[in-house]
Amino acid sequence: MSALASPVSPSSVVTRLRAAGCVFAEDEAQLILSTAPTPDDVARMVEQRVVGLPLEHVLGWAEFCGLRIAVDPGVFVPRRRTEHLVRQAAALATGPSPVIVDLCCGSGAVGAALLAALPGAELHAADIDPAAVRCARRNIAAGGRVHEGDLYAPLPAALRGRVDVLVANAPYVPTEQIGLLPPEARVHEPQVALDGGSDGLDVQRRVAAAARTWLAPGGHLLVETSERQSAATAEWFARAGLIPEVTHDEDLHATVVTGTLR
Repeated sequence: MSALASPVSPSSVVTRLRAAGCVFAEDEAQLILSTAPTPDDVARMVEQRVVGLPLEHVLGWAEFCGLRIAVDPGVFVPRRRTEHLVRQAAALATGPSPVIVDLCCGSGAVGAALLAALPGAELHAADIDPAAVRCARRNIAAGGRVHEGDLYAPLPAALRGRVDVLVANAPYVPTEQIGLLPPEARVHEPQVALDGGSDGLDVQRRVAAAARTWLAPGGHLLVETSERQSAATAEWFARAGLIPEVTHDEDLHATVVTGTLR
């Protein structure tokens, strides 16, 4: 029996979600009812949401760049603002078969979206979190490879000097601000995907410092960051020998710093 044909009242689901503080209770109720195969699954999913599990973990997927991305419990949830990173990267990935690397790939959402936009691309993704790697391998099942390890360490040596576009949605929340994040992120998402060190830029600095080794001539490094941190990120790119450029998307409240190797 499908959830839509079940005796579960949509209004009762909305009421429970709204009482739990879900701002978009009607939309969330519709997603739960259309995803859950049985009334028992509806009840279970509503209860998970009421106690604070991120909606994407409840559903088992997130919509990103028009794709349905599998998101397992404990894996970083892709944010809509990161679609700005995808668009910037896709615009720079010229040629019939660009080589793309997605570091700190999480669920693999960015890599999957780039493969969808650039079907001829050679994609390599990497993450240090085994749970994220398992999830990314489901989302990048064809056309790409997912490696487990710290930043560049697990990448094939043959990629050195060949990467046209290197993207990294690295953690950029300063450590002292982790406690200020919404409970959905603070409690249910991995700390390694959130904590960027004392100023939020620790991982970005490491990515930038080694980028020249991996980028092809004219290649690009792109990272998502906050508007407030973007000037500091751009400065570190310049120190690493890259020509920095900062772009903002006001609608998505998104900021990307791009560094080009000349």
